[in-house]
Order: sequence, then C-alpha cells, then structure tokens
Amino acid sequence: MTENDYTSSRKILSWAEEDRPREKLLLKGKAALTDAELIAILIGSGTVELSAVDLAKVILQKASNNLNELAKLTTKDLMKIKGIGEAKAITIIAALELGRRRKESEIVRKPRITCSKDGYEQIRPYLLDLPHEEFWLLLLNRANEVIRPVQISQGGVSGTVADPKMIFKVAVEHLASAIILAHNHPSGNLKPSEADKDLTRRLAAAGKLLEIPVLDHIIFTDGGYLSFADEGLL
Repeated sequence: MTENDYTSSRKILSWAEEDRPREKLLLKGKAALTDAELIAILIGSGTVELSAVDLAKVILQKASNNLNELAKLTTKDLMKIKGIGEAKAITIIAALELGRRRKESEIVRKPRITCSKDGYEQIRPYLLDLPHEEFWLLLLNRANEVIRPVQISQGGVSGTVADPKMIFKVAVEHLASAIILAHNHPSGNLKPSEADKDLTRRLAAAGKLLEIPVLDHIIFTDGGYLSFADEGLL
C-alpha cells in the first residue's frame, strides 16, 4: 500500500463502522448505499486529499451525477480524474457494462405456457426430425413461464427410459414450480402406450407429494402431438 492509499484508507476507517461502504453493505444491504458509496467500493481507495467516497463523488460530478452519462465515459476520460488510474477506470467501466447487459437481458421475456400447443411449440426445436426417442422436461416457474427445457434421456427407435428420481432431482435443483413431460414417437404414432400411461400416473402422483405438479405429458411427432391433459389422461 502506498502512502496515499494508506492516508485515504485511514480516512474511511475513522468513520463509524455502519458508514463505511463495505460494512454498510453487509449491515444494511446494497440498497442502502448511495451511488458514490457503490463506486467507492469499486475503486477501493482515494487520494491524499480525498477518501474513496469523496473521489467517487468527483467521478459522478464529471458525469453530471447521472449513471447513464457515466457509462458513456471512456477509460481515458476517467483517467483524467486525479486518483483514477487505468485499473480503477477499467473496473468502473466493467461494472457499468455488467449493469447494461443485465438490463438488456431483462427485455427478453420467458415464454409462458397457457395451453398444450404452447408446450408443443416450446419442445418442437429439440424433438423435430429425430430418428430415436428422447424424453424431455419443460421446467416452469409459478407463472407457468419456461425456466428451461432439459433432456432426461435418449433411447432407441421404440423407447427411452425416464427415471422419476432424475426427473424430480432436476426439477428441485432448478426450483421449478411445475413440470411438463415430453417425449417423441419417431414412428408418428400418437397413441400413448401402456408404459407411457403408467409412467405418467407415477410421475403425477410423485409431483403431488413434492408439490411440483405435472401439468401435461406431450407425445411429440413431427406432424402433431397428443396432450395427456387435453385427453383427460392426467
């Protein structure tokens, strides 16, 4: 630690513990911190004259106290501020870029399942044109939005194994509130086998016990589908 870092660190260490940015975050949560305090955590230290928080305020002033304007500054722009070297500038830019990407990703809405056709369309890209059977799950949240599709097993032309323990292990690990079962019939036959019916009954019963209901079991073919829910087989 340089003499400058030591001096500025001492300034913050002299504050009450609940007012130091790092300790404040731990004690009161991230929402309790000001923008300057959050930036102070990123830069870590200030200068001889300024604490990390005071230096963060200078940084914000350069961007008119607007985080959107701050995100437009380049590394060179930030390095013009006394006490901000390349490493600190890069850290600020990286943090703001993460924030931008998070905001961007929120625009993409998770698909919501409202009927059997929605389930069929969601699983279609994974089962279309396959010469063998595969068993998949659609994991859903409380709003029946798809958390993710998951392949459980892959078999031969006439069958595949679906282990109930593995199915609900996956559902629990992803905190699913409900599941939809799906497997394909490469033959194009939409009639469920007795094994299909028996498996569905066992999984539906297990789902009730675990409070992860099985909403449907879709038999997929390239030309159409059969929904156990629609047919009253659940």
